[in-house]
Amino acid sequence: MTAPRLGLLLDVDGPIASPVSRTIAIPSIVADLVALAAEGIPVVFNTGRSDAFIREQVVGPLLAGGLAAGGRVHAVCEKGAVWCSIGPQYPDGMGDLTVAEDLALPRDYADEMRELVRTDYADLVFFDETKRAMVSIEQRVEVPNATYLERQPGFDALAMAALERRGLGVRRLDDVRPDADGAVQWRIDPTIISTDVESDRSGKDLGAERSLELLAQDGELPVAWRTMGDSRSDYAMADWLHANGHQVAHVDVRPADGVPETPYPVCTAPEGVIHDEAGARFLADWRAGRS
Repeated sequence: MTAPRLGLLLDVDGPIASPVSRTIAIPSIVADLVALAAEGIPVVFNTGRSDAFIREQVVGPLLAGGLAAGGRVHAVCEKGAVWCSIGPQYPDGMGDLTVAEDLALPRDYADEMRELVRTDYADLVFFDETKRAMVSIEQRVEVPNATYLERQPGFDALAMAALERRGLGVRRLDDVRPDADGAVQWRIDPTIISTDVESDRSGKDLGAERSLELLAQDGELPVAWRTMGDSRSDYAMADWLHANGHQVAHVDVRPADGVPETPYPVCTAPEGVIHDEAGARFLADWRAGRS
């Protein structure tokens, strides 16, 4: 069997789904993903989103767009905590789910965050009931993003305090990992539209590792990889691949946070072209063989 020319590890919010509508808003994205999968290109959605979100907002459109059985398409959700295969041969387009229970937050913590949203933040955010391991609080679509970002730090401080009150080690994603053995179990990851509370072992690097485990079961690994995301944390996909000997280039569809120094190439769209508009351009290039 010939190794595929490319493999794709794709964040969903930003490069695939619009961060405004939370849907795939550009039709060519679906068409190009279906065509790439039909060519035998492995496609893995490596996301913090839940399997329910992927089923509704990604798998549904792919099936409607003609995704064929036998494609090497998978989803690694909740930053490595949940994973499955995708295709029309499965009920609702998704195969059996695997959940890493050791990455799940305590139930009473999730209950407290749900109640905090209900009593103090219901006008701003909603509690994502579809998550199986993480706790995610997301901006309501009708709320201006500037309003959300102004109030987000207050919520994040309360979320961190609730973990500390339980004696659970916690850090923010942008904090340096401490040296204390086992001191940090959980972390707070604020994004431009949400706050995720998650295991400190989860992340896009764990998602990349899970992705290769899935692909090793259904064929040859690709000659080269393209990773794509809209935040600095998404670089961890390419970091892991490079560290494990794979040829990779990363696409940053929202480089306003700054492009770090990396040992692999980083690609961006022309100035002003961001998020799913940038993602659509790169998918079209990869479909045409311009990689």
